Amino acid sequence: MNQEKKKFDSFKIKIFAVIALTIIITGTVTYGFFNPNKTQTGKNTLTSGCFNVTLEENTQSISLTNAYPVEDEKGLKNDPYTLTITNTCDTVAAYHLIMDSKTGSFDSSHIKVAVDERAPKVLTSFKVNSGYPASTGYGASHILKSGSLQKDESATMSIKLWIDSETTYENVSGKNWEGQVRVVSVVKEIEDANKTASEKTLDKLGLASNGVRTDFDDPATTDEGVFEMEDDYGMSYYYRGAVENNYVKFAGFYWRIIRVNGDGSLRIIYDGSQAYANGTNGAGRYINTSIAYNTNANDAKYVGWMYGPAGTDSSTSKGEAQTNLVDSNIKGVVDAWYKTNIEDAGYGNAVSDTLFCNDRSTPGKEVTGWSDDTGLGYGENTTAYGAYARMRVSSSDYTGATPTFKCPEKNDAFTVNDTSKGNGALTYPVGLITVDEIVAAGSGKYGQGTLNNKYYLYRAGRTSNWSLSPYLMNTYHATAFVMSPTGLLGNAGINSSYENAIAPVINLSAEYVRILKGMGTTTDPFQNA
Repeated sequence: MNQEKKKFDSFKIKIFAVIALTIIITGTVTYGFFNPNKTQTGKNTLTSGCFNVTLEENTQSISLTNAYPVEDEKGLKNDPYTLTITNTCDTVAAYHLIMDSKTGSFDSSHIKVAVDERAPKVLTSFKVNSGYPASTGYGASHILKSGSLQKDESATMSIKLWIDSETTYENVSGKNWEGQVRVVSVVKEIEDANKTASEKTLDKLGLASNGVRTDFDDPATTDEGVFEMEDDYGMSYYYRGAVENNYVKFAGFYWRIIRVNGDGSLRIIYDGSQAYANGTNGAGRYINTSIAYNTNANDAKYVGWMYGPAGTDSSTSKGEAQTNLVDSNIKGVVDAWYKTNIEDAGYGNAVSDTLFCNDRSTPGKEVTGWSDDTGLGYGENTTAYGAYARMRVSSSDYTGATPTFKCPEKNDAFTVNDTSKGNGALTYPVGLITVDEIVAAGSGKYGQGTLNNKYYLYRAGRTSNWSLSPYLMNTYHATAFVMSPTGLLGNAGINSSYENAIAPVINLSAEYVRILKGMGTTTDPFQNA
């Protein structure tokens, strides 16, 4: 050991532990930072909710300068940093003592810690608690100690840090390690347990809802933030307008968040292999720029993501037309892309089986407002579909759009394995955006003269982007809603391939979202890094 000590005397290692007492009671985080290079000369008390936390007088800084690896026996002789927690509530309250490791520091597995003279452990041997993610700038959180206090009861604890004796010169030469200690009240844990899955994801992304919106006719040309709308799983939270904080990097590609689904998963739309600013022109923002939804359009069955019967035989009933036996042309392309770039690339476990709605409901002319609407939904019968009614296409000025995130019919709710919410007909959990999501995002009402080239879904160029929402069947011609290259919400013939593009949509699971980091911007997208 003496020889090892001499080796380390020839260079300097600095360890800083910033003591930040974080008391989380109702979601509010309070930090008390104390300079690690100065001697603590008095007590500092933080008060919040059930706890008073007092930093006791110290004669030695928590900073260890020119430190070198030592045996545990010597490390345990270091002067401690002490703190006292007092329960000021009328009932028992629990706490966690947590240490965060600074991002960019050398590996915390070289740091040993002892709490209350307990047997020392390296930091990475402590459980990294996903329920208490590390603060911004910190890479991991470690539970050092947990306990509970009765009314008016106090607990004093000490913390000692040193470098593991097995650490080599190469591990730490010229590097620093920084940590943060915080106390978390279990009241926060109870509060989080009462939150819905989508509320937890909203918190994870650092977002707050602006409530329910009822007017969707005007284009959203500025960043309007996040609003809420119910879907088939619960409350969904969607981005609206010219937002710039909904970028995700996943599977080597950039995506834009459409919304937080009610099950806590994250619905994202493909946006290319680089982070494009709003309104940027680029064919790279699609996986294919010339694709027909289906190669034929002379039957109502062709508005389906899947349909029946096979081949060119005409459908003879709505049930037959909407029998999910045959893949549409566009589904085949999307599935092949997903298999290669997501499933076979090893990213499939991060994607949830959250439904995609290919709404083929046929509410009839009393609802759609189209006098020729038969409501039959098969063969060559003129038919307007549910989204046609919600977008107020037949109204004189197209006003009064009422988008929904709920799928009217289970047969149109496409899933892979879930047969509770969905139809279980998919091979892969991938689909397209719906017209309801486009309008909620801020496109503005349907019809000529209303366009938006400012919101995050707009992609300049010459291509229209297919949606998953059928428009109508009319005069032997099936159509679907599209986002046009001008920023106009329009429609296109199902068999039209010229400059009609695909931007796949997937859902990142709530479990995967919990490990995302970043700010959601072009330079710091949400990602697992």
